[in-house]
Amino acid sequence: MPTGKDKTSLPKDNSSNTSDSQNKVVEQNEYIEKLVSINRVAKVVKGGRRFSFAALVVVGDGNGMVGHGKGKAKEVPEAIKKATDEAKNRMIRVPLRQGKTLHHDIKGRFDSGKVYLRSAPSGTGVIAGGPMRAVFEALGIQDIVAKSVGTSNPHNMVRATFEALKSASSPKIIAMRRGLKINDITKRRKVNQLGTDDGKN
Repeated sequence: MPTGKDKTSLPKDNSSNTSDSQNKVVEQNEYIEKLVSINRVAKVVKGGRRFSFAALVVVGDGNGMVGHGKGKAKEVPEAIKKATDEAKNRMIRVPLRQGKTLHHDIKGRFDSGKVYLRSAPSGTGVIAGGPMRAVFEALGIQDIVAKSVGTSNPHNMVRATFEALKSASSPKIIAMRRGLKINDITKRRKVNQLGTDDGKN
């Protein structure tokens, strides 16, 4: 299976789970496309079993927009294409602080999976598992600390991550909701950060 930024030769491996395809990045039409997982699935029909492939893809613009999609087809390339098209049609906007990290800590849940996402200072990097890392890198996040519990299923982890991202806000949005000034929100955040740092010391 090809790695890197080459999309001219799509994977044709018939293995049940191509884990080496995780975090594959493709930049095309100003989008970052990441193949998170691809599985071979079987459906029992009259006369035997019918095999197909299911792909999970994350697409982002690297600047606060990201989406995810699933696609199923008899051939791997078609499954990836369907998943990519769905991801592009389901993109959401996530407010980022300085375009690098979240404005505040958030959490999300889907099925048995839970994720906890923490904003991080510059230079931290992306500290997260494979499926979540794909989401953050497509989104454009450079600094974040993320943890998942309850599941290792890539689909559940991605869905839980998106549920968390949907709850992300910026100081401007929070100020509008509460009828406050943006400075009031940022001051409170700095006070909370100082309190957390003192607690660690």
